[in-house]
Amino acid sequence: MTLLDWFILLGTLGGIVGYGAWKNRKNTSITDYLKGGNSARWWTVGLSVMATQASAITFLSTPGQAFHDGMGFVQFYFGLPFAVIIISLFFIPLYHKLKVFTAYEFLEQRFDQRTRTLTAILFLVQRGLAAGITIYAPAIILSVVLGWPLKPLIFLIGLVVIFYTVIGGTAAVNVTQKQQMFIIFLGMIIAFGFIIKSFPEEIGFVQALDIAGQTGKLQVLDFSFDPNSRYTFWSGITGGLFLALSYFGTDQSQVQRYLSGKSVQESQMGLIMNGFLKVPMQFFILLVGVMVFVFYQFESAPLHFNPKGVETVRKSALAENYLQLEEVHQATQNQRHQLLQGELDTTVLNQIAQLDSQERAQRQQAKALIKQADPTQETNDKDYVFITFILGYLPQGLIGLLLAVILSAAMSSTASELNALAATTTVDLYQRNRQGKSPAHYVKVSKAFTLLWGIIAILFASFGSLVENLIQLVNIIGSVFYGTILGVFLVAFFIKHVQGKAVFWAAVVSELLILYIYTHDWVGFLWLNLLGAVFTVVLSLLLQTLNDTMK
Repeated sequence: MTLLDWFILLGTLGGIVGYGAWKNRKNTSITDYLKGGNSARWWTVGLSVMATQASAITFLSTPGQAFHDGMGFVQFYFGLPFAVIIISLFFIPLYHKLKVFTAYEFLEQRFDQRTRTLTAILFLVQRGLAAGITIYAPAIILSVVLGWPLKPLIFLIGLVVIFYTVIGGTAAVNVTQKQQMFIIFLGMIIAFGFIIKSFPEEIGFVQALDIAGQTGKLQVLDFSFDPNSRYTFWSGITGGLFLALSYFGTDQSQVQRYLSGKSVQESQMGLIMNGFLKVPMQFFILLVGVMVFVFYQFESAPLHFNPKGVETVRKSALAENYLQLEEVHQATQNQRHQLLQGELDTTVLNQIAQLDSQERAQRQQAKALIKQADPTQETNDKDYVFITFILGYLPQGLIGLLLAVILSAAMSSTASELNALAATTTVDLYQRNRQGKSPAHYVKVSKAFTLLWGIIAILFASFGSLVENLIQLVNIIGSVFYGTILGVFLVAFFIKHVQGKAVFWAAVVSELLILYIYTHDWVGFLWLNLLGAVFTVVLSLLLQTLNDTMK
């Protein structure tokens, strides 16, 4: 990190935070603080929704996912465009009509207070965990790669986010997220261009795609019906659809973004904008990872990208074994480098694909050695691929910009989560039981809950029994709870004769079933969204029928 990198990094983050806090420092009512005064235009809503979902994990993990496994992860988002259309048609008009602050207020009007409280608590549990992870995930990776102390980095990210979220509320989150998304798009586009430019003169983008395609990195669609496979076309348009319906339709961190819209139309347009830009955005980020893979076809790549894992095995009795494996790996790369100096005909591309298979096997052996040296050491190094490339090959200034991208994403998603956690705690738990207070009182309470949830997130990230594999649980945590919550909302919207008692107990039983299925690892996590919703709807109908029969 040079002085220029530090200047760009700190200047970018400081400017965003300072502007957001200053512009929205005055909030006189709970509507101003939690709904931004209902003044957001559709592009602000769309960018804010997108920034909330695009955490630092997106920009650290997704390129590494593509480096190792190719483009198939994009199937995860195939259900999203259909979900935002359904939400725009049914959810948004009703939320605006009822003038609710949270999605869960509607459930008390439709069912009863305990159903509202149950869904609010389910949201608080899963989103509270996620808030800690969105701080911890980038902190642990940046700490390992940059050599920065972990706990000060966690506190720095958390306190900066708390600062402008407490002061400015929803409006500050919306304003800063527009700027953060601009920095994110700019940084990723520049990084992509630099990677392409760094290829040898005779290798253009088309030739790079040929290399990636021959090694299986461009295989986007998987039509298999294996329920244990996480990312297939079918899991994307079914489990992914239900996950997106619950996330964008019932998760307060997203609902709060479009509840701040100036009108129903502005909210709808913003959400639809996100729905149809999200898949291309994820496709592009994955493509960046694929181009990093192609880049390393001409450069020597580490056998294992996690420095902590490598350090662990090098200090163990298996150090000599690992050194020998590194030599074999380097010989494989040298052989590929020689092949790439000639013409890229079919024979050469086939040989490159064979060498890639050998390299995959070598990386698996490296993971086995690391795990043998220390069984507690996380061997998944996907999250370290892109940051290693950034620090090793990007020029001065661009390193600072890409680190600003990662930290901006961490701040934007965490700010939305704290904002939503505070709103739900204030409106669904505190205000519901302490009515009649002044607007200024509820604003102060909301700020206090924002601060409280921020502290909880920091403490969870700092002192919880966290390890690196929690990074990949950020979507799994949601899937464990989202299906049940979505099922409650589906009953509320579309099955009018089901009452509160039936849906409450259906939700309780459904969540217990989902937890049992998840702990026994019966299906891929995306299917939990579908199963949770189906369990809740079916059990609600059965319990209501039983209740009607007994009358």
